[in-house]
Amino acid sequence: QVQLVESGGGLVQAGETLRLSCAASGRSFSSFAVGWFRQAPGKEREFVAIISRYGHNARYADSVKGRFTISRDNANNTVDLQMVSLKPEDTAVYYCAARSSYSPHAPMGQYDYWGQGTQVTVSS
Repeated sequence: QVQLVESGGGLVQAGETLRLSCAASGRSFSSFAVGWFRQAPGKEREFVAIISRYGHNARYADSVKGRFTISRDNANNTVDLQMVSLKPEDTAVYYCAARSSYSPHAPMGQYDYWGQGTQVTVSS
């Protein structure tokens, strides 16, 4: 079992920066690839980014490429999502999720563990 807890969300203005963190406990964190997803009001949950078990590979949604950076610190069991140049359309609840292998196109249903989410609101 792996427990995931997100933090770092908040209310910011467009153009500002936020850094989200996903803290893991339980099984060896380096055994899992970790992804970030988000769900805006009235919309389906969507993929944001994924990072491989040791951080050598990552993939981003086109909508965040160049603005968001995913990173991980296996020694501290955390995966961060640095978000710069935030836009109002980035407003959503952000979730981290873990799966046993790095598969950059894996759908949400193939992630084994999920956090509870953290709210990000970007005002214009």
